[in-house]
Amino acid sequence: MISQETRPSTFSVIVQLANPVFILLAITLPIGALVAATVSGSLAFLNYVHIMTGALWTGIDLFMGFVLGPVLGGMEPKDRVSVFRRLMPKMTFLMPVIAAVTTTAGIQLAQQMGMFSLDNPRILAALVVTGILTVQGFGVLLPNEIRIFQQLVSAKPDVEKISRLGMRNARLGGVQGLFQVAVIFVMATLRF
Repeated sequence: MISQETRPSTFSVIVQLANPVFILLAITLPIGALVAATVSGSLAFLNYVHIMTGALWTGIDLFMGFVLGPVLGGMEPKDRVSVFRRLMPKMTFLMPVIAAVTTTAGIQLAQQMGMFSLDNPRILAALVVTGILTVQGFGVLLPNEIRIFQQLVSAKPDVEKISRLGMRNARLGGVQGLFQVAVIFVMATLRF
C-alpha cells in the first residue's frame, strides 16, 4: 500500500495524464483568441471566436454522447477505465474553457450588435439553455470527473465506479450536445 506521503496529489496526476503542453494550449488558445478579439474591436473576429469555440464545444459533446458513449458501453469496465484515464484529464481542462469562451464571446457579440435585450424571447431562450448547460457542466460533469480522479489516485481504484461515472459523463455529453444544437437554432433565428 502506498503511504500518504508518497502518493501523488490528484492535481499532479491530472496534469501528468493530461500532458502539460495540452493543458497550456487548451487554456491559452481559446482565452487568448477571446482577449485578442475583444481588444481588436472586430465583430468579425469576435464572431469567429464565438463560432469556432461553440463548434468545438458542440462537436465534442455530440461525439462523446453519440459515438464514444456507445463504443464505451460495449467495453468491459476495466477497458473503459483505461480510456477514461486518458480522456478525462484532457476534458477537464478543455471543456470548461471552450464553454466559457463561447458563452462570453456570444454575450459580448450580442451586446456589441445591440441585440442583447432581456425583452427578446430568443435571447431569454439562449440564456435559459446556457444556464442548463452550465448547471450540467459544473454541477454534474465536473464533480464526476473529480470523483473519477479520486478513484484513479486511490490505493485501490474502484473500476466499477470509474466506469459508471465515466459512462454517465459520456451520456450527459450527448445531452449537452443536443442543448447546444438548440442554442445554435435560437442563435441562427436571432440573427435574421
